[in-house]
Amino acid sequence: MPTLTYAARRGQLLEYFDRTAVEAWMRLTSDAPVSGIRATVRAGRDALRSTLLDWLPLDLSGRRLLDAGCGTGALAVEAARRGAEVVAVDLSPTLVALARDRAGANSGIDFRSGDMLDGRLGRFDHVVAMDSLIHYRTADMVQALEGLAERTTHSLLFTFAPRTPLLAAMHATGRLFPRGNRAPAIEPVAAARLARALTQAHLRAGRSQRIASGFYTSQAQELVLA
Repeated sequence: MPTLTYAARRGQLLEYFDRTAVEAWMRLTSDAPVSGIRATVRAGRDALRSTLLDWLPLDLSGRRLLDAGCGTGALAVEAARRGAEVVAVDLSPTLVALARDRAGANSGIDFRSGDMLDGRLGRFDHVVAMDSLIHYRTADMVQALEGLAERTTHSLLFTFAPRTPLLAAMHATGRLFPRGNRAPAIEPVAAARLARALTQAHLRAGRSQRIASGFYTSQAQELVLA
C-alpha cells in the first residue's frame, strides 16, 4: 500500500514530467544536440541504462519484464529486442505516448500510463526501475521495492541517488530556485542506511555500481530474488 508521502510525491512527479518539463525531457532523450549540464546527464543516463541491461540475461525469451518508470522507452525497447514480454509503465501519459511512437507499432511492448506499484500489472521475472524511485524518501523507496519484490521472480534492478558532498550541495542549491522553476527534489540516500533498510525488509542486495557523469550521479542496485 503506497504511503501518503509516496502518493503526494507521485502527484508532483506527474505534474512535472507530464506538463512542466515534458519538452526538455523529450529533447534530452532524443538524438537532438544538447550542451552543458544536459549533455552530462544524457551520457550518465546512457551509461546507467547499459549497466542495468548488462545485469539482465542476454536472452530474455519467455521472460516477463516490467520497466517501472519507462519514460520515453529506451530500456523497454532493448529488453523487447532480447525477447522479453515487456510491460512499460510511467506516470506521464505524454511520455508514454512518445515512447509508444518511438518504439513503433510492431515493438510488442505493452505501454501503459499509471502507477508502477499497481498490482494489476501482474507478476514478472524481472523488474527495472531506472531513476524512478530517486524522488522518494528511503522508507517510501524500500516499501515500494517490497511491493515490487512480492511480484517478481528473479531480479529487481533499481537506482538511487547516493548521498555525496557534491550531491548534497547541489540539492541544497536547488532549493534556492523558485518552486515553479525546479523539478521535484531528488532524495539523496546514504548507501549504508539503504543497505540496512533492505536487510530489515528481507531484501537481498546483489551487484551495485555508481555512475557519475559531470553533474549526474546515480547508483544502480540489484536485488536478487531467485
